[in-house]
Amino acid sequence: MKSVRLSYGKEGLELRVPATADVLTGQAVSPVAQPETAVRGALASPIGSPSLSALLAERKPQTVAVTISDITRPVPNKTILPPLLACLNETGIADSQVVVIIGTGMHRPSTPEEHRVLLGDDLLGRVEVIDHCGDRPETLVRVSDEPPVSINRRFAEADFRIVTGYIEPHFMAGYSGGRKGVCPALVDLATIQRFHGHRTLADPKADSGVLDGNPCHKIALSVARRVGVDFLLNVAVTRDKQVAGIYAGDLDAAHLAGCRDVADWTSAVVSAPYDLVITSGGGYPLDATFYQTVKGMCGALPALRADSTLLIASQCSEGIGSKAYTDLMLACGDDWRGFLASIAASNETRLDQWQYQMHCRVLQRIGARRLWFVSDGVPANLQPRIAVTPVLGQAPAPQRVQQAIDTYLAKHPAARIAVIPDGPYTMLR
Repeated sequence: MKSVRLSYGKEGLELRVPATADVLTGQAVSPVAQPETAVRGALASPIGSPSLSALLAERKPQTVAVTISDITRPVPNKTILPPLLACLNETGIADSQVVVIIGTGMHRPSTPEEHRVLLGDDLLGRVEVIDHCGDRPETLVRVSDEPPVSINRRFAEADFRIVTGYIEPHFMAGYSGGRKGVCPALVDLATIQRFHGHRTLADPKADSGVLDGNPCHKIALSVARRVGVDFLLNVAVTRDKQVAGIYAGDLDAAHLAGCRDVADWTSAVVSAPYDLVITSGGGYPLDATFYQTVKGMCGALPALRADSTLLIASQCSEGIGSKAYTDLMLACGDDWRGFLASIAASNETRLDQWQYQMHCRVLQRIGARRLWFVSDGVPANLQPRIAVTPVLGQAPAPQRVQQAIDTYLAKHPAARIAVIPDGPYTMLR
């Protein structure tokens, strides 16, 4: 046997698996030395763009909008934003001219404590910080009539627009970062419904690591270009969330450079499907909800065949997810075939239906009976109603994960096993 550490909540958990088990993970990437200095260097020598200071000197903006990701993404804002603000200040832009917009998409608004986690007291005391509210029409402005697109007014009407974020494999859009800092982060529900619509996600190219021909990528990029992004600052991170790469400059060119690195760093090769695959929801902050846990399920698909078993551990400290998503899951239960038929026949995209549609990719491959789910965050009485096979018991989740593995091995001692410690942060090929 050997020990493998699985991402789970903030602490992770240790598992014992056979020595022959494959551990599927990307490269061990070293963090950038002196990251704040490196960010300043990237702003001065960006990709596909004049330096940020040159752009600001030419444009002389009176207002600057900077987008950041919400609490579901482990972006090192406290590292990348101070040198960004310093560059703004050095070109004559005061902190009072800057607004930081948290790109929530249709996620819930941030709490005051999450503002502190995202930015820290120093940054909160320097600049205005607001959450995007895609369901409040008075905070939006129409930027396109065909198709209709509305976007955060403060961002659209700013004299200079900067998008930040980080790049990781994304199970729908190919990679996160870049244009996703605008769409879906800052748009209205109708635009998100097109971005996540049934036809869009039914396209096999709406998948991790795919940009060419990916309809999610195409929609997001077209919206970001229509609104206009003046400068991009994206990063890639190590397993312990330190800065591994910095990609500043043109919206397209800088993002693509980051995607190439992330593809190299996060890819793991699968030579053949496995009998048992053990994965995670990605650990904190991603595994705070079952909604986000679906990313870990889908990330394991290249390692699964029809008779494989997938065991996923996710803390889900905030439960299933939004009310709309929770209601949908509890209403549909295991009738995923009926759910797919209903959304295929409808012209309406219900809020958060897209996550269950992605969940159905796994159910179409292995069914709910072979999708084992371990969590202490989702109430035990609800777990049988969310299209998984719950691994329940009196022991805490880490022990139940190990018990499930041991029980499986007792029945299948010669099983071919894989562990994906980082869940959705590893891209299987």
